[in-house]
Amino acid sequence: MTNESLDTSNAPRKRWLAVLARADTPALEQAAAALGELPPLEHVRPSEPGMVMLRGRVGGTGDAFNLGEATVTRCALRVGAGALGVGYALGRDKRKAELIALFDALLQDPARQASIQRDVVDMLAGEQAARRDAAGRSAAASKVEFFTMVRGEA
Repeated sequence: MTNESLDTSNAPRKRWLAVLARADTPALEQAAAALGELPPLEHVRPSEPGMVMLRGRVGGTGDAFNLGEATVTRCALRVGAGALGVGYALGRDKRKAELIALFDALLQDPARQASIQRDVVDMLAGEQAARRDAAGRSAAASKVEFFTMVRGEA
């Protein structure tokens, strides 16, 4: 089995986890409140902060090196008898990791996936893209063009 086959089978889940991880907690809370009544939640791994080592590469292609550490909070929970959802959030926000795990578990349910994908993930992804575009336009507006004048020989 190649890495490419692993990437294609988990691509939708990777996308929704990335979108959920970039979302802020109030937006996730609001989306969770709109879900209505849920089956009981079983905390397989309660939210807990920990550390991860960040790795970097010089120029993106050089040898890997340890850049530093970052705090990450993780959670794993099961909604009813459904799939296991996992959530990882940068920082110490336990509630955010729990909400990510909740949505991950619900998105693995074929009966709920389309509606949650449309109403939560796609909406959050659109908001995140708009913020990225606005930041890009703001940076481009302050771009300075430099030029060099070459002095001729006299």
